Amino acid sequence: MPRSTWKGAVSFGLVTIPVTLYAATEEKDISFRQVHPADGGRIKYKRVCEVCGQEIPFAEIGKGYETADGRMVILEASDFNELPLPTAKQVEIVQFVDADEIDPAAYDKAYFLKADGPGAKPYVLLREGLARSHKAAVVKVALRSRESLALIRAHGDLLLLQTLLWPDELRDGQFAAPREDVAASPAEVDMASMFIDQLTAPYDPSQFTDSYRDALEQVVAAKLGDTPVPEPTTTSEGTGEVVDLVAALKASVEAAKKRREAAAKAG
Repeated sequence: MPRSTWKGAVSFGLVTIPVTLYAATEEKDISFRQVHPADGGRIKYKRVCEVCGQEIPFAEIGKGYETADGRMVILEASDFNELPLPTAKQVEIVQFVDADEIDPAAYDKAYFLKADGPGAKPYVLLREGLARSHKAAVVKVALRSRESLALIRAHGDLLLLQTLLWPDELRDGQFAAPREDVAASPAEVDMASMFIDQLTAPYDPSQFTDSYRDALEQVVAAKLGDTPVPEPTTTSEGTGEVVDLVAALKASVEAAKKRREAAAKAG
């Protein structure tokens, strides 16, 4: 079982559900060390105080908040534990919404909610109510030294809490939109729709793997002498200049058909 992230209660009207929060995701990435290429030695950094010049052990490093005029406020652990913030230990449901009302760009981190002690029955009640109504609960919760907006929704047998970015944390992406005078013809849209139809299938995440991580692990194994050096993969880079979009999309549709037929035979 992973380490818990937060412990408190969810307030569902007059019903209180004691819960513990656990991270629902973990990153599977390859980590690197900063090294000196000449001898493979690791690069180390010292934490030095800019005032006295002393090296400070990590356990003695505190948290300071610098004001706009340059003053520094030193915060103690008790300052964080005793914040005058209702959401520090209590999550109150303030609204129910359709989950598809939320911009997917606002989703941040996912957590499993686990019922504690007498919380199992009201936990199931909230889970079943959300599942039947196809709604999600909007809440505010204080996690990792900050307050977040979040959704609680049914996820199989579990309740899942999904933190959301605040509105002012979402950038306006209008700068990336094509010029208004750029348009696609009906024939081009029809052909694009045919290509989408050819590649439409039920989503099965188990069919996808991290090819970059796999390739990097092959390179590492080869450098250790465990495997032969892998052949580099060559890809054709497009210029972005397509003279006939309909012809290009038609060729894409035919290629997609052949891939699906080959996959069906292999399966």
